[in-house]
Amino acid sequence: MQQKPSPEIIRLVAVFFLSNKSTVRETANFFGISKSTAHNYLHKYLITVDKDLFKQVKNLLNTNFEVKHIRGGNATKIKYEKQKGGN
Repeated sequence: MQQKPSPEIIRLVAVFFLSNKSTVRETANFFGISKSTAHNYLHKYLITVDKDLFKQVKNLLNTNFEVKHIRGGNATKIKYEKQKGGN
């Protein structure tokens, strides 16, 4: 079983996530960890480390969840525009 990460690491990931208003994927890539590990740090462990910071992170996670279909649609649009322009 994996050991719980240090509170400093959890806090660092959360502060990066908030200050950059990034996605979990972007945060995970920056720290060189998996998306699920980053999500666990932000969702599972942070509440035990800093409840106020957790509330802020939770709000950004919810915002990201609400707009992910828009981001996905824009990414698909850009992809097909690039393909169309290349032919």
